[in-house]
Amino acid sequence: MKHTAVLIPGDGIGPEVTEAACRILGETGIDIDWERHDAGLAAIDSGAQEVLPKATIEAIRTTKAALKGPCTTPIGEGFTSVNVALRKQLNLFGAVRPVRSIDGVHTRYSDVGVDLVVVRENTEGLYAGIENVITEGVVTSLKVATEKASRRIARFAFDYAVNRGRSKVTVLHKANIMKVSDGLFIRCAREVHDAEYAGKVDYEEVIIDAGFMRLVQDPGQFDMLLCENLYGDVVSDLCAGLVGGLGLTPGANYGSDEFAVFEAVHGSAPDIAGQDKANPLAIIMSSVMMLHHMAKATGDGQCSEVADRIRDAYNACLLAGEKTADLGGTLGTRAFADAVIARL
Repeated sequence: MKHTAVLIPGDGIGPEVTEAACRILGETGIDIDWERHDAGLAAIDSGAQEVLPKATIEAIRTTKAALKGPCTTPIGEGFTSVNVALRKQLNLFGAVRPVRSIDGVHTRYSDVGVDLVVVRENTEGLYAGIENVITEGVVTSLKVATEKASRRIARFAFDYAVNRGRSKVTVLHKANIMKVSDGLFIRCAREVHDAEYAGKVDYEEVIIDAGFMRLVQDPGQFDMLLCENLYGDVVSDLCAGLVGGLGLTPGANYGSDEFAVFEAVHGSAPDIAGQDKANPLAIIMSSVMMLHHMAKATGDGQCSEVADRIRDAYNACLLAGEKTADLGGTLGTRAFADAVIARL
């Protein structure tokens, strides 16, 4: 079956790592017709007037799936986050970041065997981006929480847990201080669980600072983490550190209209761009998630078969020591892609 998807190479190392992922996909025989579109600095460099061109958004609306490289976001000035804008415009409310220990990548938690999934509400919280200057030297930032979005992400997380055979969902919150906003979030999660998922998935609520301490003490006590936007962003990076870093963690953003964007969650690393040093594994892993999504959306079993072949191939590479420099190996971006292809 032929599939169509949008490819957003991104900025910095983005074009290198997405090229590696697409080359691996091409070698599997899967038939994907890529529609290339730009976002971020690459869009400006190509002559667009905005960092997230309407053509890019419309292409994703048409194909319903995209594979996206990292896009640069300036710190403290300049344009707003492309990622945030993309999630808002396509209503990609549910972010999923699986985090697992991988044989061949040793960390202090390798013996524990980390296997976590972070589910993050993607559209509200402080990342709503409602900031104002009240007077010189005084700014406000508004945290947004709605019952609709809180219930939606809770149901999404519990559905994911049931469908993937996960045993427990832990909600991380700060409702002891933010009693109204975070209080709403945990109340909705609790009510959705008790009404629809009691007996199917275990449920607990943990104050986030205590939860972070427990995570670094023993990540094995957690299974799935459900968070509002800012907390989910922070905790997903923390969890990536448990297994070797952001180069080993894929990401997916799902919307209510069947739109899905799969991305490497690491930065654009402009300091090593064009030097064949970047680790493409995160975007390769994200492409595996995309294939599973396509299989579910279209009923094409070949997508799942190819996804498993790619996963087995990169796992074999890591176990054999065929790794990029950030993981203690000697391979460059292209050589790592070659190694995965050789093991398909």
